[in-house]
Amino acid sequence: MPSSVSEILLDFVSLIYPRYCLACSGGLIKGEDILCTGCIRELPRAEYHFRRENPLYKRISGRISIENAFAFLLFSKGGRAQQLIHELKYNNHPEIGRILGRVYGEELSECGYSSQFDVIIPVPLHPAKHKRRGYNQSEEFAIGLSERLNAPCLTNVLQRDVPTDTQTKKSKLKRWENVNSVFSISNRQLIAGVRILVVDDVITTGATVEACCNALEDAGCDRLSVCGLAYAKE
Repeated sequence: MPSSVSEILLDFVSLIYPRYCLACSGGLIKGEDILCTGCIRELPRAEYHFRRENPLYKRISGRISIENAFAFLLFSKGGRAQQLIHELKYNNHPEIGRILGRVYGEELSECGYSSQFDVIIPVPLHPAKHKRRGYNQSEEFAIGLSERLNAPCLTNVLQRDVPTDTQTKKSKLKRWENVNSVFSISNRQLIAGVRILVVDDVITTGATVEACCNALEDAGCDRLSVCGLAYAKE
């Protein structure tokens, strides 16, 4: 089918079944997908990739040895970041993770980070939770990053062996206890001497990414960096 005919059909379908931005509920125009251009532009960016000694880096670098700590968005209750992440995690919209990963991956690439990582590894869900949800939101964000940073996303190396409770209302100590020693490495050869970017959805105390980084470091990786879709200051 000629592309011009396809475009006409898509335009006709959009008139009958208009598509809406998942952030503001406004109508999407031609060329927009999932999120409108205005919402992408107005997202509450953390911009931590512009300064190494950022709040997230300072929070977790004292506990684990990391090269960089990034976060795309700043999380606040009732804010746009929370709304998007709620849609991503609980309303069956994994595509939000991928598009935000592509957007942030492009921004990181423009700042020279496209050659800084050999692999990208998302924080895994326990298999039972993954089966219930149908996808891993951190993995979706990681895949989007991977597409722009030219680094493969490995989803079969780091695994969560023990199901854990939600971290939302736990103290800093309880968060650490909740995830300590629940991660393991399935194939050490894949990460020996490798530069890794560990990706999570929302980072608050950093307990989860710390536990992941400890497992990867024990397995012999070279350098570690972490990246959150959002950072929630305590």
